[in-house]
Amino acid sequence: MAQDGIDRRGALECMIWAGSGVLWTVAGGVPGSLLLGSSKASAQAASGFTFLQISDSHIGFKAPANPNPMATLEEAIAKIGALPQKPAFMIHTGDITHLSKPEEFDNAAQAIGAARLDTYYVPGEHDVVDESRGKAYLERYGKRVSARGTGWYSFDQNGVHFVGLVNVADLKAGGMGALGAEQLAWLADDLKAKTDSTPIVLFAHIPLWTVAAEWGWGTDDSAQALALIKRFGSVTVLNGHIHQVMQKVEGAVTFHTARSTAFPQRAPGSAPAPGPMRVPDERLRSVLGIATVAVRQGTAPLAITDSALG
Repeated sequence: MAQDGIDRRGALECMIWAGSGVLWTVAGGVPGSLLLGSSKASAQAASGFTFLQISDSHIGFKAPANPNPMATLEEAIAKIGALPQKPAFMIHTGDITHLSKPEEFDNAAQAIGAARLDTYYVPGEHDVVDESRGKAYLERYGKRVSARGTGWYSFDQNGVHFVGLVNVADLKAGGMGALGAEQLAWLADDLKAKTDSTPIVLFAHIPLWTVAAEWGWGTDDSAQALALIKRFGSVTVLNGHIHQVMQKVEGAVTFHTARSTAFPQRAPGSAPAPGPMRVPDERLRSVLGIATVAVRQGTAPLAITDSALG
């Protein structure tokens, strides 16, 4: 254990419940942790570029778990603005809105735009419940990235290949996510020209690993997607949907789910079904947050920092 590190179990408990920021590094498939504010953490952030992940803003949600998700999204954006190092861009892993209404998309755009960062999106199931089943989302977010199908696309930044995937199309209530044959074929073709040493970042709304099948927290055909990235030496998979930090490592692949900026959900197995979890008002911001990912130039590992809103 490093002098300013903490063990893996302790770090996860800290991230999920105490809201402390922890910097995760992954080298050779083995996760390690550094406390935010340590000299090592500062060096990690300064030696490459960083990008942000936010998720599950649910603009338009009005239930007691958080009757004003716009306010907490604005707090998240303010926290981003106060970061000591400006990120290269931001990723939103879905459920931008709660009911896919035009005014919800407008309000989210206004809040997120205040960060003054290029932002890349993938849809959550709440973003595709309009009558045209996702057309409003695609018109707003798909054209800029030349999205295919229901919204999948890829881009490159500083030698890292990013792939935005969609696993919420035709999602059944309580069912698992799915990518589908067309998207999987596109992914195989997209990755074909990349060398084994290229760092890969996949991002999608529903986890690409099975967190809780009985709650639909997983993707039915994720194994086919993961088989396509098996040859790469560094793969990071970023997801949302479950409104809490969870992480696992399998070989060279690190899976990470982000907090919501709107409301938490219960841990798998702690309730009969998933859903918004109300916590005392004074505790709400400790279970909401953002994630910062640092890419160190010339090395494969990516480091993930989870920070609560309060």
